[in-house]
Amino acid sequence: MNRDLPLLREAGEVEVSGTVERVIFHNEENGYTVLRLLPDAGEKSGAGRRPRDPVACVGHMVNPQAGVRLRLGGRWVENPRFGRQIAFERAEEVLPATSEGIRLYLASGLIRGVGDAMAARIVEAFGPDTIRVLDEEPERLLAVRGVGKKSLEQIRSSWAEHRGMRDLLLFLQPHGITPAYAVRIYRAYGAEALSVVQENPYRLAMDIRGIGFATADAAAAKLGFAHDSPLRIQAGVLYALQKATDDGNVYLPEADLLEAASAQLGVDGELAAEALAALEADERIVRESMDMPDAPGETGVYLRIYHHCESRTAFYVQRLLRSPKSVRFEDARQRADRVVDALDMELASAQREAVRTAATSKVMVLTGGPGTGKTTTINAIIRLFGEARARILLAAPTGRAAKRMAETSGREARTIHRLLEYSPKEDGFARNEDNPLACGLLVVDEVSMMDSMLLYHLLKAVPLGATLVLVGDVHQLPSVGPGAVLADIISSRVVPVVELTEIFRQSAESEIICNAHMINRGEVPSLEGSRERLSDFYFLRQSDPEKVAEMVVDLVRTHIPRRFGLDPVDEIQVLTPMHRGAVGAGSLNALLQNALNPHGQEVRRGERAFRLHDKVMQIRNNYDKDVFNGDMGRISFLDTRERTLSVTFDERVVPYDFAELDELVPAYAISIHKSQGSEYPAVVIPVMMQHYMLLQRNLIYTGVTRGRKLVVLVGESRALHMAVKNNKTRRRHTRLALRLAPCP
Repeated sequence: MNRDLPLLREAGEVEVSGTVERVIFHNEENGYTVLRLLPDAGEKSGAGRRPRDPVACVGHMVNPQAGVRLRLGGRWVENPRFGRQIAFERAEEVLPATSEGIRLYLASGLIRGVGDAMAARIVEAFGPDTIRVLDEEPERLLAVRGVGKKSLEQIRSSWAEHRGMRDLLLFLQPHGITPAYAVRIYRAYGAEALSVVQENPYRLAMDIRGIGFATADAAAAKLGFAHDSPLRIQAGVLYALQKATDDGNVYLPEADLLEAASAQLGVDGELAAEALAALEADERIVRESMDMPDAPGETGVYLRIYHHCESRTAFYVQRLLRSPKSVRFEDARQRADRVVDALDMELASAQREAVRTAATSKVMVLTGGPGTGKTTTINAIIRLFGEARARILLAAPTGRAAKRMAETSGREARTIHRLLEYSPKEDGFARNEDNPLACGLLVVDEVSMMDSMLLYHLLKAVPLGATLVLVGDVHQLPSVGPGAVLADIISSRVVPVVELTEIFRQSAESEIICNAHMINRGEVPSLEGSRERLSDFYFLRQSDPEKVAEMVVDLVRTHIPRRFGLDPVDEIQVLTPMHRGAVGAGSLNALLQNALNPHGQEVRRGERAFRLHDKVMQIRNNYDKDVFNGDMGRISFLDTRERTLSVTFDERVVPYDFAELDELVPAYAISIHKSQGSEYPAVVIPVMMQHYMLLQRNLIYTGVTRGRKLVVLVGESRALHMAVKNNKTRRRHTRLALRLAPCP
């Protein structure tokens, strides 16, 4: 029995210096680190240990390396699994003073391009003065054998980044900002990071994804910023406005904004109003009199970029409408009728009218629910313009929607970002009003998914003579980003709108399609499935959330594959209204992962595990990798030693470093919002009263219309009734419809 144990249990705060013997574990996402520290000779670590016993230490830090000397501050803890450890709250790197110490330090892997041999040559040249040379005179390294201009720049930038990160982390640690965020802050501001944070910590909330106003506010308070500091109040107003855009609003009424900011900051409205005036003077925001019919005298407040996008979008639409068509048809309506008559199927009158409208109009909207023939109508329009030898472009907001469009049309279809040739290097689109697209017809599908920013960039690039056909289902959920562009364009009445309502006979045989239209009309579909034949729509009753989760897993793993012959991973998708809770995406993903892919190599990121062969989703646009928000794939390669994995997206293999895993999430279960623009052979949707805040008609309608062959709802019938009857969607503050209306 170890006689040191009682001493360790009694010990409290401890500070120890030593050399990192080994890094056992390091999570690059949040900086969580487990290492073994060899205390300096003569130190007892505050716990009665013998002088040179290695000590297990756990805490958060950036880029730990074996051989580096650290000064740690924390406390002794007893881990029931791993025994005695120092849980450190402070980690300060101690720069070596001796030539040998400096050599070991440089050779530890901290500096790109410096290995054992190079470290020895550098220290041989400069001795104990090496650290100062690296800091102040790095150009002197050119005198060292093997260092050229290219390698000097690599060493200089790597050393500067390391020292900058070290200084930034030492400053941020006491303010509750983790090493993971320190890395993001340094990447955002570079060498100026420390001075930026010291001068205005509130910039963190506006510039760094994941750092909220509360975190920046707490750091500012520790730095001595007053509760009524103008910087604090201005940042709070901007934060409230940004939060409004995250909720889908393009602007916020001034009174609502001041009320929200005052409540958030705990200050009176006068101070918030002064901050608003200062932000307007700095051109960070735009205030505009709305003159809305339902809110006379209301003043709207925009973040500057969204005001620009909304007003210019209206300009580009009006300019397009005023410009002549580059593809003109003699007797356009008769020409459209001849094309329709030549098809091997009969079109409904509304479909025929849509083809005529495309022949005669510059811009049009084609809308309708599932089974009403939007795809057939699009193909007829494509055929009409194809016979005129027009150049035709097809696009959609997501990769999956573009792929489906290509499959149904037999033509290439691209994401809007690829169509506009986004350049990561330039952080912008190559296609714009100075370099427009080359086409006579542009058809864009799933327009309900487009936010105001994306529509603005698309319209900038549409050539003046082109015909623009916007296609979508206006009854689906609105875009994740700010705006309600399809609804606004329709309600403006400045472009012709053709709505398809007739359900075709083949589609009418599908209970999915019939029930979707019932839901859209506010009617609750029959929940009693036929026992005499296989249906494509089922409702399974269960009120206990834990049992619902079990039923969802059982359906995906066993019952649906056995009865319908569908693959549980590639052909069945679980859709849920929420991320949290027993039937939220997070919990269901963990259960489904353990049921469908329980073994094999894995890497953990916080509470998430990524395993070889897992189904995953990209959650941010990554233009370097050419993958976009909503793209789904399978992990096809994982190497824990090299800290890399690869995801196969539609037969295209995309590599990721472990540091980039915050771009991926497990995707056995995803939110209904994330499913927009996609279709799946089968979907399983939990519907529970615990979702009541989100139970709206358009949510259920969107989820049901994602299923192509099978839809299974699991949960409480009263929750489904509540959702279907609730058509009171939250109004989004936009002014696009009024801006589009022609001036009197």
